[in-house]
Amino acid sequence: MKYPEIEFQPLSAIKTFQEAKLKEMLSYTNLHSPFYKKMFKENKIDINKIKLLEDLQHIPFTTKEDLQKHNEDFLCVDKSKLIDYITTSGTLSDPTTFALTEKDLKRLTYNEYISFLCAGGQSKEVYQLMTTLDKRFMAGYAYCLGIREMGAGVIRVGNGMPELQWDTIKRIKPNAIICVPSFILKIINYAEQNDIDYRNSSIRKAVCIGENLREDDFSLNLLGKKIKEKWDIELYSTYASTEMSTSFCECKQGKGGHHHPELIICELLDDNNNIVKEGEYGELTVTTLGVEAMPLVRFKTGDIARFHYEPCLCGRTTMRISPIKGRKNQMIKLKGTTLYPASIFDVLDNIDYVENYIVEVSSSELGTDHILVYVGSKSEVQGKIKDLKDRFRARLRVSPDIKFESIETIRQKQYPEANRKPIKFIDKRK
Repeated sequence: MKYPEIEFQPLSAIKTFQEAKLKEMLSYTNLHSPFYKKMFKENKIDINKIKLLEDLQHIPFTTKEDLQKHNEDFLCVDKSKLIDYITTSGTLSDPTTFALTEKDLKRLTYNEYISFLCAGGQSKEVYQLMTTLDKRFMAGYAYCLGIREMGAGVIRVGNGMPELQWDTIKRIKPNAIICVPSFILKIINYAEQNDIDYRNSSIRKAVCIGENLREDDFSLNLLGKKIKEKWDIELYSTYASTEMSTSFCECKQGKGGHHHPELIICELLDDNNNIVKEGEYGELTVTTLGVEAMPLVRFKTGDIARFHYEPCLCGRTTMRISPIKGRKNQMIKLKGTTLYPASIFDVLDNIDYVENYIVEVSSSELGTDHILVYVGSKSEVQGKIKDLKDRFRARLRVSPDIKFESIETIRQKQYPEANRKPIKFIDKRK
């Protein structure tokens, strides 16, 4: 197994490498992408003058709305070359279709391969996949491709079904799982209720997706601590999106997701669309490299993060991305305090009697943000609203309104038909 040499080079060499890749990418999109060909022409962009990463600021942004309205105009190849179709999760808007060529699938395989290597992956391992492979989901398929490229084993169990998860662990004895971290608590809970000795099982580590495990200083957040207190396995956090076709995965140091400079160019922008100062938070904006079917130039992800540039103890010199602070358009102002849904999730995920929940934000009559948290619990409700409010105030300084509903009612809201991810946040603001 081979680690990419570029990820161990000085930052100056990485920048020069990316600038050469950027020229190739802009030339390709100008020739083959109807959307970017039109954009460059209408905005009088001479791509030959875009030589440095800093020159990207002269190119307009690509947004999720652009992808929805002009989806087929992003295609750079004849449809006969397309061999796989997927969609975004549609968490904040209608799902967007992406198509891949054989070359794109090889790139996706490579991305997951080097990400698993970053997380200490080895060919002798066996991974139990606790995410879906169907419902047009890119990640589940990508994990299988990367694990196969690494030479390791994979068990495709799918999401949910704690009983089947433990039956599979008992039968096949995998040493790693891939799942949403809050699901780890669910399988721990199932194990405790059914006298399964999970602490002495074959599982030694978890590659976690979809939810933060860490605070901004890289210490474990409430969810991560709760998992580690129950089950002392290695936890690796990852960040990715369908649009990027790229992931940022932690190494054993647990100090942020490592950037793969051969696959993606990253910028962080402030509210005025200017590059933030080093160490500051901004909206992650990406330019994909090596994508054949639907490459993207300066795509605004909506995710708020910051970059870390000091070399990692693992030996990599690449930039590392912080835990995602939240989505730009999910920011909430509650009684003068700025919040993101993730901070509310962190509180709820650390409370034993909370079985499930949905956070709903709406506009009050005065135009301010109002938060109502629907909570499902197996135990008596009496006294728990005060306890929840106290916990929120201790952690966030403010408390949302709280309403208890049946676990099944909330579950039905969380998993509407055709959704592949649980809905935890509903934004009803105008």
